Amino acid sequence: MQKNTTPCYYGEYLQLDKFLDAQKPVSGQYQDKEAHDEMLFIIVHQAYELWFKQILHELNWVLEAFNEPVLDTKKYGRIVQRLDRIIQIQKLLNQQIGILETMTPLDFLDFRDYLVPASGFQSIQFKEIEILLGLKMEYRINFDKKSFYNRLNDEDREHLMALEEKPGVFDQLEAWLERMPFLEKKNFSFVEAYQNAVEEMLSNDREIIDNIDCLSDKDREFQIKDLEKTRQQFDALFNKETFERLSAEGHFRMSQKSLLSAVFINLYRDEPAFQQPYQLIGKLVDIDEEFTQWRYRHTIMVHRMLGAKIGTGGSSGHDYLKQTTQNNRFFKDLFNMSTFLIPRSSLPKLPPHLEEAMGLKSE
Repeated sequence: MQKNTTPCYYGEYLQLDKFLDAQKPVSGQYQDKEAHDEMLFIIVHQAYELWFKQILHELNWVLEAFNEPVLDTKKYGRIVQRLDRIIQIQKLLNQQIGILETMTPLDFLDFRDYLVPASGFQSIQFKEIEILLGLKMEYRINFDKKSFYNRLNDEDREHLMALEEKPGVFDQLEAWLERMPFLEKKNFSFVEAYQNAVEEMLSNDREIIDNIDCLSDKDREFQIKDLEKTRQQFDALFNKETFERLSAEGHFRMSQKSLLSAVFINLYRDEPAFQQPYQLIGKLVDIDEEFTQWRYRHTIMVHRMLGAKIGTGGSSGHDYLKQTTQNNRFFKDLFNMSTFLIPRSSLPKLPPHLEEAMGLKSE
């Protein structure tokens, strides 16, 4: 049944008169004929900004859902759905780099020098996405710390600085994990049971290393040292002082309790109560991975286009982008969590009252 009283016309609805008139190459202002590939350059970046707008639309909904004293479990499915939508958009953004790569370095040089000092530094929406996901100033690489706001006008700078003061997805995720009620339940302590299971697993691994006849003394020594490193990583998870020391050194960003909760969810992902939380955590890892791939592909493309030249915004170009790929990550702790997983066969059995609490009530 038609609900609108005024007919909706396709071009007017999409405002195509404005949209298709928004490509204004600058090269034609300085030379007889505008550079052919500048149109492609503009359209690809405009498309990026449109998709950034949609990503922000989804992220703001997710943040609003998390911004409650208790996360409504009925919203888990929609949170996962909206995070997955972001991931699909990111995949599309990664594919768009291939379109931009149809432009050769000489094609780019036809108009590049007319763009100074404009650069991706000035994409406010991309900076918003980074901040909302949790990449605040203190976690950025040194070049960003010095220049992140330098190339922006006062209004944009104030807007982003205010955004830094608000909790982002990382903060909300950490708070949500810290509220997870199953770590200590009646007479069951997950941390204690998990620590015992880890110790048994590591002891079995040491016994295997000691009893393999085909290992040379050098190989045996190497495997023992490697096992000891694994033991030290687990010890950091269980020892509060060690964990806080390593956090201060930048090895961890999440709190000890939130990381233990994330490990618990991953280990017992098959329990009905944890299936959607597990997907939620996995989608955030996927988002981080897609952004890392986008940064990497962007880095390779810039290297191909510019070689060792500096960027139009004054950065070191390829070298700068390479650093951001390696360091500007949102959820490193979730990526490293596989370090703390143990085989299903080694999982401590949950007590009946906890299995019931985490099960499907209809059964």
